[in-house]
Amino acid sequence: MLKIDYTNVMAEAIGEKDGILRQEILSLRDFVSSAHKKIQKERNRKFYFCQLPYQDINPVKEYANHIRENFDYFVLIGIGGSSLGAKMLFEALTQKDYNLKEHPKFFLLENVDPENFDYVIQQIDIKRTCFNVITKSGSTVETIANFSIILSMLKKELGESFKKNLVFTTDPKKGFLRKFGEENGIKTFDIPPQVSGRFSVLSPVGMLPASVVGIDVDGILEGARQMDKITSVEEHIESNPAYLLATIHYLANIRRNKSISAMMPYVERLSSFVDWYRQLWAESLGKDGLGQTPVKSLGTIDQHSQIQLYLEGVRDKIITFIATENFPVDFSIPDNLPKEISYLSGQTLSQILKKELLGTKAAFVKNRIPNLTITMDRVSPYNMGMLIYLYQLATAFSGYLYRVNPFDQPAVEEGKSFMYALMGREGYQDKLEEFNEFNKEEYRLVIS
Repeated sequence: MLKIDYTNVMAEAIGEKDGILRQEILSLRDFVSSAHKKIQKERNRKFYFCQLPYQDINPVKEYANHIRENFDYFVLIGIGGSSLGAKMLFEALTQKDYNLKEHPKFFLLENVDPENFDYVIQQIDIKRTCFNVITKSGSTVETIANFSIILSMLKKELGESFKKNLVFTTDPKKGFLRKFGEENGIKTFDIPPQVSGRFSVLSPVGMLPASVVGIDVDGILEGARQMDKITSVEEHIESNPAYLLATIHYLANIRRNKSISAMMPYVERLSSFVDWYRQLWAESLGKDGLGQTPVKSLGTIDQHSQIQLYLEGVRDKIITFIATENFPVDFSIPDNLPKEISYLSGQTLSQILKKELLGTKAAFVKNRIPNLTITMDRVSPYNMGMLIYLYQLATAFSGYLYRVNPFDQPAVEEGKSFMYALMGREGYQDKLEEFNEFNKEEYRLVIS
């Protein structure tokens, strides 16, 4: 169960200068209705991620069982949309001591940071490790670089039997990884070609790693299906949670100059959900001089870090709090406390956390900072499925509001082109000449 309380983004709560008028939301009804019809027609193409909750997940679960039965370690090699979703599900839906008590132990190789690479290698027995290499294009530089080193290590340790320690998740037809997998008979799962990486967590990209570590992927997909049913049938802007979230952020951005979207969960296990959201929101909507900058915060930690800025800095932010009604464990503060701190007596940690959130929200309203709160009854696979689908659809729908394509990332490709040129990749010679025009170090300060 999810609840969205958007009282504190409305003008009645914080004034018309910073808050949104209900009439502004309702003025977009015809636009939303038209966009809704387009989305339903595009479910087999641009909006194919809407189909993922209905996939047959049994082949993924069966292979996950094979991995659990045959390996002691599971390492995901991927980056961006190929890793953030699985990382988010792992941190949200497993216990913090998972790697101490459970198997297969789970690690990620995301960045091409040699120290982190060395750390992961030192934690595992490569012969007893299954490596899940994930790249939609089949040629993501960081992923293929890490994979190439792992491949060399596997061949050295296992010879030709290295293949059994690999599973690929990539495009069904094209790319280096697909070709290599077919040539070597390596188990490969498909990423639907219509689904961009940041919308792929409900595909085998996220579902295989989640299933390997024992997460209830059926529950995740059930929650996503429920959110899809709600948002597919309901086109009224105030009853469709995805359209409502998107519209609130769009109006706050375009009409109230709120160019920063800060997300602040008061549930520590949802910290990585914000990392996943940041890529989804930024890469999808940051185009043509438009879009909001997503910023990560964590309650209560950032009450002692960023809240000062949020309350008295530039008034360019809209805040989303995420909370849960129930924690699986709790601890009570003892009664025999010194008088100065006796007000804590009898309180539980979860009660303090909730009151910290209420106090922060009240301070935001007093200072007329727009904020909304998403509350789940508990952090569960079902609720995470709902939350994931909610934000995917809200992001994709925002593309209509901003009139940008939420499914491409042209600026990212520009940076990749310069990188390929520096690495000497064939066909990028012109880019190297262009790079040399921009790569100047005329002003430097060297400190030794």
